[in-house]
Amino acid sequence: MTEDPNPDPGWYFNLRTHKVEHHDRARAADLLGPYPDEETARRALEIAAERTRRADAEDEKWDED
Repeated sequence: MTEDPNPDPGWYFNLRTHKVEHHDRARAADLLGPYPDEETARRALEIAAERTRRADAEDEKWDED
């Protein structure tokens, strides 16, 4: 098989293995990302939790209005 001439430049966090992946990746359902670099991908769970907190706060504010 030939190498992909346009590989995805993103980094991903695998939810099953808790490992960061680049280029050769697991199935999409097991991944968070893409992230711009390996370090950011390592923080994927932290980033997701923060986004959830922000969305929940926005929902609460919307419900109050």
